[in-house]
Amino acid sequence: MLSRTADHLFWMARYTERAENTARMLDVRVQNALLPQSALAAEQGWRALLGISELEPAFNAKYPALTQNNVIDFMARNPDNPSSIANCLTAARENARAVRGTLTTEVWETENATWIELQQHLKGKLPENSPGKFFEWVKHRSHLSRGVTLGTMLQDDAFSFIRLGTFLERADNTARILDVKFLAAQGSDADEPGGQPEFYYWAALLRSVSAFEIYRKVYRDVITPVRVAELLILHPKLPRSLMACMDGVVATLEDIRNDISADTERFAGKLRAELQFARIEDILEEGLHSYLTRFLECINELGGRISSDFLVPMAGGQEQSQSQTAPDGRS
Repeated sequence: MLSRTADHLFWMARYTERAENTARMLDVRVQNALLPQSALAAEQGWRALLGISELEPAFNAKYPALTQNNVIDFMARNPDNPSSIANCLTAARENARAVRGTLTTEVWETENATWIELQQHLKGKLPENSPGKFFEWVKHRSHLSRGVTLGTMLQDDAFSFIRLGTFLERADNTARILDVKFLAAQGSDADEPGGQPEFYYWAALLRSVSAFEIYRKVYRDVITPVRVAELLILHPKLPRSLMACMDGVVATLEDIRNDISADTERFAGKLRAELQFARIEDILEEGLHSYLTRFLECINELGGRISSDFLVPMAGGQEQSQSQTAPDGRS
């Protein structure tokens, strides 16, 4: 497969996954804002959301105050924010259009219809008037895109690059959500452990990665921070856990290996093995923030290795295509 074709497919999947994750985070934050809390706690919650994607400086440069409406505008539709939902879905569609002949008709029509409906929703001010409805729509379109891909595409190299982009982006976002949420919890004004604020806080984190019901099924007990971390990092059957994502990355790299990808496979395998044989006690002893920071650095390096081995080279001084440029500077 041509590297440019693989590049477009890879980034089509990453942009779609990133739009969904942004919608998930915003949706949970809007719901949390309805709970009793101090003004400081509410502001910290919105600030933490911006911190997940390292967008707080960009937000502060464009808005006079950190409010719910301003954050939603910035993260959902702002054209100057390259990682807004609107920009991510537009970029996903443009990457799909560039390789339309490689996709099935159903996959292309799904991506194109998503973009067309997006324009209608933005024109009708759906993100402002009914944010919850808009976020559910984004999640639904991402699910539809993924389902149509799984159900209609030949499982060849094109399919593998789409899956690789999804797994890599999902691992990055889960690690960021977990890191920021735990850091925010340390400075929160929640009541004593087990109190209502703490329960809703960790329940919201689980819901942001569709893991609330799964937590109840796995642990059948009260929600605790340690178990939340264990589930989202180490559980191999949770679709959005770091372990499950790395299983997918390693398996996909085996399917698309080429003459120069052995070191990249080895790097991904070592990262997967570290998760496979880790214990949550050892991770907490190292420090969760330190561990997740190191994991994100490894994911960033892995993205660079994949780009070098399979995708369009990102040579310095050359103009980058939209497909090559991560929305918020991430690889």
